[in-house]
Amino acid sequence: MKSLSNMLAGLGGVLAAGAAHAVNDLPGGPAVRQLNLHAAATRIAVEQAWLHWFMLITCTVIFIVVFAVMFYSIWKHRKSVGAKAANFHESVTVEVIWTLIPFVIVILMALPATKVLVASKDTSNADVTIKATGYQWKWGYDYLNGEGAGVSFLSTLDSTHREISNAGAKGDVPDNYLLKVDNPVVVPVNKKVRIITTANDVIHAWGIPAFGIKQDAIPGFVRDTWFRSEKTGDFYGQCYELCGKEHAYMPIHVKVVTAQEYTAWVADQQKKMAAKQDDPNKAWALTDIVARGEQVYNKNCAVCHLPTGAGAGPNKPLNGSPIVTDADKAKQIAIVLNGKNAMPAWKQLSDTEIAAVVSYTKNAWNNKTGQLVQPSDVLAQRGK
Repeated sequence: MKSLSNMLAGLGGVLAAGAAHAVNDLPGGPAVRQLNLHAAATRIAVEQAWLHWFMLITCTVIFIVVFAVMFYSIWKHRKSVGAKAANFHESVTVEVIWTLIPFVIVILMALPATKVLVASKDTSNADVTIKATGYQWKWGYDYLNGEGAGVSFLSTLDSTHREISNAGAKGDVPDNYLLKVDNPVVVPVNKKVRIITTANDVIHAWGIPAFGIKQDAIPGFVRDTWFRSEKTGDFYGQCYELCGKEHAYMPIHVKVVTAQEYTAWVADQQKKMAAKQDDPNKAWALTDIVARGEQVYNKNCAVCHLPTGAGAGPNKPLNGSPIVTDADKAKQIAIVLNGKNAMPAWKQLSDTEIAAVVSYTKNAWNNKTGQLVQPSDVLAQRGK
């Protein structure tokens, strides 16, 4: 009886643990036990959903009809009831019928599919154009045309979600687990948004299921797609190519807002960018640039090299690294700028940000070199 009580208690603990992990549907993202496509937010996605059901029903009807005739024929004309097989061949009527019927079916399926495909590729006359650049493992966004032109930022998985993942996703897991980013893409509702995709290192893919779009981002190539969201709200996607070991930590978050909210967001982003403009000729004090570098490191480097600088897997440790502690500052600057092995290039960071993070790593943990890297040192290395 005692063992039975222990078993029941253990089962109760398992059920309680399962309840702690319960999540809810995420509007604009995945749903619990989802079987159908995402709820459509664009006309293209609506048409794709219609095509999905149209093709499924058409194929199901064909399947039922063909196999019903086949099984009926087998049963009705079986030898045990005295059926005699007909002996004929080269029937023009039969050949015309079994040629025309599939031809008509294919045309009926191809016409609406072609219409949607052509519409999905028409990226002309966009109200807003955004370049999405895939990095290992984050997205860079540059607003090229339309309201907001000149706005630029990196979008990275929220650090608290990475911590939850590193801890084994135990306890209360948020509904937007591994989909929350620090800087979502913001676009206006009912406006045509063109997305130009490319990549900095390996093949990535940008897509939002609720918008019915997905486009590969290939190094050295430029591809594009578009969407016009008819709903405001938050919509989620992920990188859809196996781009490396951090592939699962490269989410996409698009926030669709009203025209007035978008104008306010653009103005706020422009103010932030103006405030971040650093003079590359400014001479920094060591304590100030190290403090700035710690922020840059935690935002961009800690995921791979860890907050302790110990590294993990192919990501080499920075704590005690000969390159980091080397008196020749140019060696580490060149690696940060151009990348090496598993480490991507970080040319998208400003000269001040690179100088700050290099100065930080040279003086953090056990390194304590006392070396100071100025933005002018980084500027001198660009393009070499």
